[in-house]
Amino acid sequence: MANLVLVYGMRLLPADEISSVGEAPIELKNGNSARVTMHLLEGSREQIEAQLKQSLDAFFDFYPEI
Repeated sequence: MANLVLVYGMRLLPADEISSVGEAPIELKNGNSARVTMHLLEGSREQIEAQLKQSLDAFFDFYPEI
């Protein structure tokens, strides 16, 4: 299997300051572009950590071959 790259970004902001979350663009070496869906997790630190761990587990469930 080829080497893979997991693209992600994180930033903590006050919950009441977010008005919308969009996709993040990615430029590929072959000239094509792709988009990464951004996700929003809200709650206390412990709640965010638990949601993030659950989200990561679910993400890799989509790719059982890796």
